[in-house]
Amino acid sequence: MAMLTRFDPFRDIQRMQEEMGRLFDDRLIARGGESVGWTPACDIFEDDEGVALRFELAGVDPKDVDIRFENGVLTLRGERKLEREDKRENYHRVELSYGTFTRSFSLPGTIDAEKIRADSKNGVLTVHLPKKPEAKPKSIQVKVS
Repeated sequence: MAMLTRFDPFRDIQRMQEEMGRLFDDRLIARGGESVGWTPACDIFEDDEGVALRFELAGVDPKDVDIRFENGVLTLRGERKLEREDKRENYHRVELSYGTFTRSFSLPGTIDAEKIRADSKNGVLTVHLPKKPEAKPKSIQVKVS
């Protein structure tokens, strides 16, 4: 029994654009105002203590990542390099994305910029953005009389 699939004329155009990008090794495409070769996945988590951003950066040396916090915007820049010891024609398939990346996030004014820190473990970069003490929730005791 044959499966029916919905015709999407743009799928072929997108696939052709990707193949042309690979052909010319030109992966720099503007996406959402950011020039990137690829976009690392990011998880964002907030609790009472602060905000944490986790980036999947397998194959990226943490020393090659630039993290800046300016005017309430956290910007992460870096590059995943393709180490080519063999000639290109020896590859059967290249599916990982390589090149430069930039990610920017607008953050609330409650972030304590002096205490921002970043850790890298097993290809995951975590940026910890603690909240200012006055922004943390306060517990109020109820007196019973």
